[in-house]
Amino acid sequence: MSADLRLVGAALGCWFAAIGSLLLPAVWGWGLAGAALVVLFATFRGSRWIVAAVAAGVACGAAATAARVGERDAEPLRGLAARHATVLAGLEITDDPRLGRAHVGRNATVIVPARLDWIGLERERVELSSRVLVLASDHGWLGLLPGQHVRITGRLSSPDGGDLRAALLSADGAPELVGRAPWVQRAAGSLRAGLQRACRGLPADPGGLLPGLVVGDTSRLDPALAEDFKTTGLTHLTAVSGANLAIVVGLVLVLVRWCRAGPRVAALVCVVALAGFVVLVRPSPSVLRAAAMGGLALVALALGRPRAAVPALATGVLGLVVVDPELAVDAGFALSVLATGGLVLIAPGWTEALRARGWPRVAAEALAVPAAAQAACAPVIAAISAGVSLTTIPANLLAAPAVAPATIAGLLAAVLSPVLPSVAAFAAWVASWPARWLVFVAHRGAGVPAGLLPWPGGTGGGLLLGALIAALLAGFRWPVVRRWVLVVAVAVVLGAVPVRYLAAAWPPRGWLVVACDVGQGDALAVAAGPGAAVVVDTGPAPDPVDGCLRRLGVRRVPLLVISHFHVDHVGGLDGVLRGRQVDGLLAPAFAEPAGARSAVLARGVAAVAAPAGSALTVGAARIEVLGPVRPVTGTRSDPNNNSLVLAVSAGGFRILLTGDAETEEQLSLLGLDLRADVLKVAHHGSAYQAPEFLAAVRPRVALVSVGVGNDYGHPNPSLMATLARDGARVMRTDQLGDLAVVRDGSGHLAVAARDA
Repeated sequence: MSADLRLVGAALGCWFAAIGSLLLPAVWGWGLAGAALVVLFATFRGSRWIVAAVAAGVACGAAATAARVGERDAEPLRGLAARHATVLAGLEITDDPRLGRAHVGRNATVIVPARLDWIGLERERVELSSRVLVLASDHGWLGLLPGQHVRITGRLSSPDGGDLRAALLSADGAPELVGRAPWVQRAAGSLRAGLQRACRGLPADPGGLLPGLVVGDTSRLDPALAEDFKTTGLTHLTAVSGANLAIVVGLVLVLVRWCRAGPRVAALVCVVALAGFVVLVRPSPSVLRAAAMGGLALVALALGRPRAAVPALATGVLGLVVVDPELAVDAGFALSVLATGGLVLIAPGWTEALRARGWPRVAAEALAVPAAAQAACAPVIAAISAGVSLTTIPANLLAAPAVAPATIAGLLAAVLSPVLPSVAAFAAWVASWPARWLVFVAHRGAGVPAGLLPWPGGTGGGLLLGALIAALLAGFRWPVVRRWVLVVAVAVVLGAVPVRYLAAAWPPRGWLVVACDVGQGDALAVAAGPGAAVVVDTGPAPDPVDGCLRRLGVRRVPLLVISHFHVDHVGGLDGVLRGRQVDGLLAPAFAEPAGARSAVLARGVAAVAAPAGSALTVGAARIEVLGPVRPVTGTRSDPNNNSLVLAVSAGGFRILLTGDAETEEQLSLLGLDLRADVLKVAHHGSAYQAPEFLAAVRPRVALVSVGVGNDYGHPNPSLMATLARDGARVMRTDQLGDLAVVRDGSGHLAVAARDA
């Protein structure tokens, strides 16, 4: 046991030293890591050798990180990046290029991890070996493979701190290829592309999930589905993890043993399979950790010695952090190591405890394994997401039986795709059925009310949850503690069910209009029948509006209204279009900003003509187009003052939707019937409001769609005070989340807040 503790201590010392060296000044980082770990391990019996091992680990981690930091900060690259110099550069691609997030009016950037081999400076060429991240506007980068060498002219800039990238390189043009990628990478690229071809005939969700699950290619994965997997605690299934590697190497080992091969031959074949799989799926942190552990286990197999999981894990961590210190601050690497530690240190004890109480082994392992992994990972997850998922363990229990069949059949499809494409397509179809089950579990898990409990985020929240879990694990040895934990848990559930599941159900029954919390922007949904809603504006980004519409159960949009073409109203358009049928588009005649207008119209949604004074009936809602009554120019913001202004009549109430109309347009509407029960306050509650307009509306409720901590000073405090003084109930999305206008059971107007 002391040998294991020395190895664990060295690994932790190396890890903590790398974290300190990257995130803090070097001397303070090394000192903090060394002091903390020496104190920790000095409490063990036989501490002399353990402290020595910790100190050796700190030295290794600090030295490796210092060398990489020195390489990162070397001149002349650091100075060139600080000056944003434009250079001719030679690069080696180190990972698959991927598309960043697209926004309306701006194409998606191609993100390319690379190593900078040389830069051209006037008449000399400077040889380098530095990590960079290429941000390219030309989509010709997308076909490149790891190991490919290219030349490009681009502009350097400095990266954020905390990583080992020396610079960012912005490139507008296509890359100039220098030679070909290595044959191994070409073969892997062919298999990855073949799996994508084999999945083309599958439904969108399983067809996008399967390449991510099998080879880590998430290019076709629906962001909404990825969000459901994240909410449910199944994120590890949207990309390759150590579990996939274990499935593949385990299958190869079974086949080799079935052929009666000896231990050394079996180990050699498995090493080849392991290396090939890592190249195929690309070396993500979890795959690297699993490959290091698996390689050590295979060496033990070849030598005829029993495998020891804890020393293998510690040795893998130690070796990987020394080779690549940046892994020390990678959340995926930490989660992978913690999950494995939970499986080898906690799960066996829990399994035996359940078996002692009469559980069958299969059932005991099925519960203990995900519970142990979740207990080990929960502090890091809480620190990152500021929440604790209640659905993770049951979701993983339900998903576990489908992972191996999907992985094996999907990998078979990839391997067969270059030679037998029709058989590969059939294998992908077979793999799609367990993948459909995973999609079903993710969707249902994400839809569980109150499935994600709020928790303090950051380091403090993670440490608090870790201390609580450690205290519970220690206290569970005594029956009295177990009984008290059970009593408290039952009390919490009984208290939470009426409040969170019944009273705060979302969406509220009878909702008419919902102002979505999309940050600093506007997005509203008007009920238009079962599963349908008119959407007015889309917010600044796709994910928030898509999440709001999914929570409302909106699958069809009979009419999409764009009040004007500023990005905080059209930037989330792709989120509305994501997996939904959109029948028509109503947009203003005012054509500025021209780029955003062109991008919206390019989506191909059929235009609907509805000039000022006309009305549309969609479902049970009547929508009157009030303005603009005439074009307005020469104002502080002409696009704002040409916003579409709508009056929605639904459920016996009138709701006025004003876009970003400012004083000039508001005054031009004064001759119309502006009386409304609910006012969506124009321009996020800015100061540009006409008092006469507000007096004509006289709302009972004022909804303000605004972002937390925005830089515009929205909403204006004086305006909020005026609305409240005139009798309006003011409700803000930055304080209350999604806001729903509701006709309650008595026929009265009510407003429900999702986060209240």
